[in-house]
Formats: sequence, C-alpha cells, structure tokens
Amino acid sequence: MTLKIATTQPAGTADACENGRIVRELMREAAAADVRLIQFPEGFLSGYAKEQIANWDDVDWDAVRDELNAVTDLAAELRMWVVLGSAHPLTLPNRPHNSLYVISDQGEVVTRYDKRFCSNTEITRFYSPGFEPIVFDVDGYRFGLAICIEVNFPQLFAEYDRLGVDCLLLSAWPVDKIFFRKAQAHAAIQNYWLSLSVPAQSADLMPSAIIGPDGSELTAVAAPAHLATVVLDRDAPEFHIALDLARPWRAEANRGEIYRNRRVEDPRSSDRTLV
Repeated sequence: MTLKIATTQPAGTADACENGRIVRELMREAAAADVRLIQFPEGFLSGYAKEQIANWDDVDWDAVRDELNAVTDLAAELRMWVVLGSAHPLTLPNRPHNSLYVISDQGEVVTRYDKRFCSNTEITRFYSPGFEPIVFDVDGYRFGLAICIEVNFPQLFAEYDRLGVDCLLLSAWPVDKIFFRKAQAHAAIQNYWLSLSVPAQSADLMPSAIIGPDGSELTAVAAPAHLATVVLDRDAPEFHIALDLARPWRAEANRGEIYRNRRVEDPRSSDRTLV
C-alpha cells in the first residue's frame, strides 16, 4: 500500500484571490501526476502576518472564504486531499488562528490544525494560539501537522510519534537555513516521513522538500517548478532499518522497562566517587 504526496513552494501574496488561483493551478498539476495529497506553506491563502499582512483589517475575509470554497470544490473534483495554510478568523475581538485546513477528497474541511507555539510577535500582535495535536488518515497512512517555529519544540514531534503518524506535514515561513536541518533531525529521530512546504520567498534559504524516515532528503522543489512529489511506501527496503527496527526499538526504549529490568544494585554503581 503506497500513497503519493506533493509539497509545494509557490510565491505567496497579500491577495487571497491570487493565492487561491495559484493553489488550484498546482492542484491540477499534481492531479496530472496522480498525487493524492498536496501541501501548501504557512499562511498561504490569506497571506502571512507579519511578512505580508500588517493588520488584519487589511484582509478581505469574504475573499478568503470564497477562495477556500473554490479549493474545496476542486478537491472534490480531483479526488485530492489538500493541506492549506491560512489565517482562520475568529469572533471579534479575538485574533485569528494561524492554521492548516485539512480538505478531504470529498471537498470537505474535515479538520483544522491551529499553531500552538507562536513566536513572540505572533502571540502578542497577530494570532490566538491553538492547543491540540491533529492527525488524520488517508488511504491507510496517518498524517500529523505542525507549523514553522514549532520545529523548535521537539516534544510536539515526539507526541506525533506516539500518535502513530507515518508522515508529519510541516508548513512554514522560515527565516534561517538551520530550519531545514532541524526538520531532517526530527524525521530521523522519530522515524517518519516529513514533508516541508515553504514559500518561494524562502528559496534562498531552503527548498520545499520531502524527507525520509531516515532523515534523507528524498525530493525537493527546484526552480522553475513549484511542486515535488514522493511515494510513501512502508515496505521500501531502504527504510527497513528506520521503520521496522529503529522506530519500534525506540518506542520500547522510551517505555523504559528494558532498562528497569536490568538495574543493578552494586556499590561500584551507586558510589560515584569510585574509580
């Protein structure tokens, strides 16, 4: 059982109508390549604060909703899952969430991930935080979601390991090159695939890419393209060690019983001054 996914690296704008057009164009391109799930960068549909949106009053929320509806309609037509970054408006005076909409191949928003760890600027000026991990299943593969600065909070990635994800979808607007190495490290430590989607504005720092459960870079978006694909395959021989050996062993090690059962009572162990 395999699943083909795509990550994207489009140029985001402050115009929701233009962003929606780009989303649908890339969805059609992905459909031609038999992609089942496509991922977009952080804040893409609405425009991303603070890079593109200085004030939420500048956002045409009706246009954002109209474009989201057009994306859901196309998802149903193409039978494709879509993970789309956008601000999600709340009831005034509450600030929006920084979110990822999960759109099913039936054209429904089936769930939404709200960024839990916002930056200092985000939490003090732009966004309301979320508090829940989100997982969803497509064709027997389980996905988890994270956004940008959350790459610095390893407990989130360990939590998704415990929730049994096969692939973590990380959408971002990164500002330093080390971000990519952190993403690779999380994939290698947790032994799951990690798909990274960043905007074209971050191309000088890193590409959007899909990373294997051993931490290897499997594919990356290369200009002038804005799309890259990978087939997830649990039976791929190159991932036997990561998926079949390392991941279950680390889960057992984290439970700790294999160590507690081997604890010794020895004065040469308990006295830390002995040589």
